[in-house]
This record gives sequence, structure tokens and C-alpha cells, in this order.
Amino acid sequence: MKRIALAAASLAAVTALALTGCSSSGRGGDATASAGAAAGFAADATIGIALPDKTSENWVLAGGLFDSGLKEAGFKADVQYAPASNTVAEQQNQISAMITNGAKVIVIGAKDGKQLGTQLQQAADAGVTVIAYDRLIENTPNVNYYVAFDNFKVGELQGQALLDGLQKRSGHGAPWNVELFSGSPDDANSAVFFNGAMKVLQPKIDDGTLKVVSGQTDIQQTATQGWKAENAQSRMDSLLAANYTSATIDGVLSPNDTLARAIITSVKQAGKNISQFTVTGQDSEAESVKSIMAGEQYSTINKDTSLLVAQTIKMIQSLQKGETPEVNDTTQYNNGVKVVPAYLLPPVIVTKENAAEAYANSPKLLDIVKAAQ
Repeated sequence: MKRIALAAASLAAVTALALTGCSSSGRGGDATASAGAAAGFAADATIGIALPDKTSENWVLAGGLFDSGLKEAGFKADVQYAPASNTVAEQQNQISAMITNGAKVIVIGAKDGKQLGTQLQQAADAGVTVIAYDRLIENTPNVNYYVAFDNFKVGELQGQALLDGLQKRSGHGAPWNVELFSGSPDDANSAVFFNGAMKVLQPKIDDGTLKVVSGQTDIQQTATQGWKAENAQSRMDSLLAANYTSATIDGVLSPNDTLARAIITSVKQAGKNISQFTVTGQDSEAESVKSIMAGEQYSTINKDTSLLVAQTIKMIQSLQKGETPEVNDTTQYNNGVKVVPAYLLPPVIVTKENAAEAYANSPKLLDIVKAAQ
């Protein structure tokens, strides 16, 4: 609860930030009034939290923060995870059960945001408000709100970090040899991250500053199914064997920390010079913060889960009172059927140089940074 308290204290500052729109093909659309304005409900109502598997530290943390934060706010919390070994059907069943059991709001971190249309129609028919958490739910009119960090900005920060790291670490000037990785194709965020990064990187590919030696620049070629480390390492092994037996690999765009560490493992096993290699990341996972401080992974993104959970609970409290939750973006996130009203929080790029400042309110991560200094 200390993290929730810290988050609550920070929300006023976050809310005051004027987040500007980011252009990205396929994300824009006309502003749409939310269908989620509720008439209010009991202060001790059940709130469903449907999260994907526990492959990321942030999903595990989010579940615990939702459970404690909702209970402290007076609600009954029903937090469920879809097992990593299972298909999306498990999460579909969990959401249906939450509706049947009387949840007034369901917060969904989608396992596959394209396969929840039936369950969200069931929610709408029952008068349940749906908040998409971190991942946009697509192809349905029945998602009322979206709460996330500005994921297109995340991609832009990653693209710029790759360029910065190449200049600082490679030991030579352009052109630099790089490869590109993106996330799981069943996660709507994967394309947003990738498109944000490519807004920065594509001009540098076009002018020859960057050379993608494999030629694999399309998101379908760069995808990592399930966000699984083993899939990223296998692809990196293949890229190195096919393209870098004699050539130098200078850097890799990685969309998150789990994949970044797998890529680093592959590069090390290939006998490449890791100290002159740049790889990006996201999520500020503890092992990656250690790697950054050790001079291996170059960067990550800090998206404070406690702030995101606290903002979501704030939206639920507004709904409970019969109020319309605050949003700060009503133009960008088109899910294929409607533009979903969103509340976006600002992400922060983290490198070895600013890690202490970035993690000032994250004791566990700050301890890692201090121990390495």
C-alpha cells in the first residue's frame, strides 16, 4: 500500500500534464462520447480485474496492487490471471464469470485484445463498465475507457535511445548495423510501440545511417509471439548466424526488457562485444536495471505500475459515484469500431546516467542502482 499511497500523491501532478497527441496511422479517429457514464453503484461492489499471464513483473505487481488498493477503497476485488499455458479461452471464461457474479466494473489487461467481443457484449448487456488496462481491446464498441502509458511515445523514446546508444557505445560512426524486434502480434500495443520507434528510425534507415542487415523491417517479420524470451533468443541466434558471422552487430531495437535480456544472451553466446552493443527495453524489470548498471542493456522505460493502478482505481471511484471518469485523450485510440476515451500517463526513458533520479520513488530499483554505483 505504500506504493499506492505514493501513486495517489503523484496523481495530481500526472493529471496536470498536458499530453500532446502523437500521430500514427490507424490510431486516430473522431472523438466519441463514452458509453460508460454510469448511474453509480454500491460502495462495496465487486470489481473484476482480468489480467494476462504472469510472464512480466509488472503484471504480477499490478495484480497485487489492484487487490490491496481496491479493498482499501472499500470494494470487493476479484483479481484473476489467465495461465501462460492456456489459450485466451481461459480469460474469456474468467470475464464471463465476473459478469455472472455481479461485478460492476471489469478492468481487462487483455491476453488477446481481438478475441473478447462476445464477453464485452455480455458485459454491456449486464450494464458492466469495461476499462481496458495497458492494452487496447479491439473490434468492439463495448469498451468504455482505456488507461495506459502513452505507448506511441514509448516507441519514440526507444527509437531515440537506440540512436543515442549507438553513438555512445559502438566505437565508430555511422553506418551502424542493427536489427529490429517487436512484440507479440496478439497484443495491440506491439504495433504502437513499433510504429513509434519507426517514426524515429525509418528516416535513419532511409538515409543510410542505419543498416538492417537481415532486411527484416516489417512488423510481421520482427514479431515475437507471446512476448517469450525463448522466441526472441531463437530469432536472434538465427539472425546472427545468417548475417553476422564476420560483420559487427551494433544494436537491436527491443520492445521490452524480457526480450532485451534474451537478445543479450544470444549476442554473448555468439562471442560479440557486448560493451559496444546497444539494446533497448521497457518495463524497468529488476534484472534489466542490474544489466543497465553493469553496462550491458543500454536503456529501459519506466512505466510506474503503481501510478497506472492508482489512476484506474480513481476512475472506478468516479464511476461508483455516478460521475464520468477523467480522460485526457479522445482522439488517438481507435479500436477499429470506436475511438476509446483514454487516460494516458507519460513514460520515462532510463539509462545508467539517470537511473537514480528515475527510480527515486521505487525503493527496490533504487537499491539496485545504489549498489552498482
